[in-house]
Amino acid sequence: MAKKLIDLIDISKSYGNKLILDDMNLYMNENRFLTLLGPSGCGKTTTLRIIGGFETPDTGRVIFDGKDITQLPPNERQLNTVFQKYALFPHMTIEENIAFGLKIKKKSRAYIKDKIKYALKLVNLDGYEKRMPDSLSGGQQQRIAIARAIVNEPKVLLLDEPLGALDLKLRQDMQYELIRLKNELGITFIYVTHDQEEALTMSDTIVVMNQGYIQQIGTPEDIYNEPQNAFVADFIGESNIIDSVMLEDKLVEILGTRFPCVDVGFGRNQPVDVVIRPEDIVLTEPSDGILQGRVLSGIFKGVHYEMEVEANGFVWLVHSTVLKEPGTQVGIWVDPFNIQIMNKPESEDEEVEVRE
Repeated sequence: MAKKLIDLIDISKSYGNKLILDDMNLYMNENRFLTLLGPSGCGKTTTLRIIGGFETPDTGRVIFDGKDITQLPPNERQLNTVFQKYALFPHMTIEENIAFGLKIKKKSRAYIKDKIKYALKLVNLDGYEKRMPDSLSGGQQQRIAIARAIVNEPKVLLLDEPLGALDLKLRQDMQYELIRLKNELGITFIYVTHDQEEALTMSDTIVVMNQGYIQQIGTPEDIYNEPQNAFVADFIGESNIIDSVMLEDKLVEILGTRFPCVDVGFGRNQPVDVVIRPEDIVLTEPSDGILQGRVLSGIFKGVHYEMEVEANGFVWLVHSTVLKEPGTQVGIWVDPFNIQIMNKPESEDEEVEVRE
């Protein structure tokens, strides 16, 4: 069983009159890649800064490996942080940048030399010791920032949108590098991003946040395939979210038409939200569909075509490897297992209280 490493208990934080985190409870296990995911202003970076010691919560406690570290300064915590801005010292060589923290700790020259060599090899930058930061690409500079963090042997590496300044190809390359590093180092990674693809690609566990609340915690597969509310469904990937009525177990009415589904326990004639992913919609001949509609538009997206199909007064988003030309009459069919039923929230800010 995984060991609990960090426990955030009843954490609240405000800046002026703005509440950023509201009574948050979250724990993080050892040797995991956990991502805090959400839109700007949701509280994810504030959570990371509280873990790192750069912010102090108004209420609540931060427990690290069984000890209360709420008031402990950053330099006394067994963790290091990598920011989006690389924060390399421009007047120092790469080896001097990496050695900076070790020199402060008064490590021996031989120890520092070994650690620099180890760290550069780990981030695939052997032989870069004498280079200056401005001679490196953005991706290389970010890897040096990571090398500088890992030579201090932290139990936890905090990463605050570290790939945000990189172009798409570099960002994708670095995603795989981070996964490799996490597996080789055997330490806990806590990663902040608003990029859903990054979160789904790299994480063992994703924490979806909105307006200071945790909306859902789970594996990437859980978050994508079984969203617990409409916010998560809409934020993680693209979705068709439709006001519907659960008629009875395994039968839901969508846009006035009955669809078989697999969900039970919602009661009879209950208003619900239905989520259907675009790739789960099958376009058929009109007579073979549960609904009949007309294709409004279609564009090529590289691995699939994205189409809009109007049916029963709703514009459906559909992904398919086969393009149906605009104006084509089609049927819409969905496998019952691909219809996700969710209770409607009682209020806009309703919190989903879940833990890893």
